[in-house]
Amino acid sequence: MTDLVAIHQTNFFPWLGYFDKIRRSDVFVLLDDVQYQKTGGTWANRVKVLINGQGRWLTAPVDRSFHGTRAIKEMTFSRAEDWREKLLKAVATAYRRAPHFEEAFALLDPLIRNPEENVAEYNIHAITTLAGAIGLSEKTLVRSSSLSSDATGTQRLIDLTTRAGGQRYLCGGGAGGYQEDEMFAASGITLVYQRFVAAPYRQHGAEGFVAGLSIIDAAMNVGWGGVGELLVGATMCRAVAVETTDLAFRGPAR
Repeated sequence: MTDLVAIHQTNFFPWLGYFDKIRRSDVFVLLDDVQYQKTGGTWANRVKVLINGQGRWLTAPVDRSFHGTRAIKEMTFSRAEDWREKLLKAVATAYRRAPHFEEAFALLDPLIRNPEENVAEYNIHAITTLAGAIGLSEKTLVRSSSLSSDATGTQRLIDLTTRAGGQRYLCGGGAGGYQEDEMFAASGITLVYQRFVAAPYRQHGAEGFVAGLSIIDAAMNVGWGGVGELLVGATMCRAVAVETTDLAFRGPAR
């Protein structure tokens, strides 16, 4: 029976907080039919990894030669450059001495080389595979485009939660800037804030812990099994799910 629903855009090799949402939810909705940001970088095509001791961007260029607007599921990667090989080389150079490099890279290599040109399809394939690698293969992932909601803003989140069969909605800490919390209660849905903070782990090449990096960094340092253990530890020790009676916390949007 569905109870807790989480909703998130189809991010590019996401950070641990993304997979914590998948782990804690009964149904995770992959938001693939919202408008893609026309300018600037987004989490759909870039993420940070540890390079020379600091968080640095890895970016997959997208084709922006279109007029008007497009949904994420309509976006494609740029064919003007061989970004996959460049990204693989950057990851290998940054992590070749990490303790779990061989294990992590063996899975990441085919995911990064995936010839799929559609941004949403590429990311969903990677997210699903990575979720399985860290022990979340039994989780239910559905696409928002399959739930058919034409609403916008908070009402869209409510519609998707309801159509996924949920009674509670798990949202990230950065939702306060655009989300109207009172609408959930009016619709009979309990709002739960994630409050995720990653449990620190030893990062090869870093003097202190650098938070907010891609799952790539965690896998290179603790292995895929270790990533699953990190999520359990972070939730038990750090993350606190609260109901709508306590909504004071607001964290970075991811």
